[in-house]
Amino acid sequence: METKKTGTTTVGIKAKDGVVLAADTQASLDHMVETLNIRKIVPITDRIAITTAGSVGDVQALARMLEAEARYYQFTWNRPMSTKAMANLLSNILNENKWFPYLVQIIIGGHVEEPTLANLDAMGGLIFDDYTATGSGSPFAIAVLEDGFKKDISVKEARELAIRAVKTAGKRDVYTGDRKIQVVVITKDGMKEEFVEFKE
Repeated sequence: METKKTGTTTVGIKAKDGVVLAADTQASLDHMVETLNIRKIVPITDRIAITTAGSVGDVQALARMLEAEARYYQFTWNRPMSTKAMANLLSNILNENKWFPYLVQIIIGGHVEEPTLANLDAMGGLIFDDYTATGSGSPFAIAVLEDGFKKDISVKEARELAIRAVKTAGKRDVYTGDRKIQVVVITKDGMKEEFVEFKE
């Protein structure tokens, strides 16, 4: 069976007043662009979202599980699940399935009690961080994040940096789109999604 190459770039930045997630919107399969309009940032609650790199079906299944767990937690405890708790839950789900893994690399970000950002690999490895990137374009994106990040970065500055990181990856990684970027900003006031388009 021939393996087909796919790719993407997703980034996350923890700011002093929220979290910014960004991703390209191109879905590629080997040498072909399947679509230019796929959402790679999936809301789980009104304050938590995940980014997708890897198998779309696996991420969609995990998102449904997390949504159900979040609703159950809210019903049981009468308060929302924190981003940190959800990241740990997702880590456990991934680790329990390591012999038949979900083929994913996920960034989870949210602002429930405080801005929180984490990166998870297919085996359930969990790293909480200030900024991160996943996907085939991540080596290019992480260099931009490394150069532009500062500890007291605002959501506005983080948004601009995230867009620049994904756009840069799109210029150098053939599997990452550079025409449109999905951006999700999460603050204590909730979640806002936008699409930033670039002329060719």
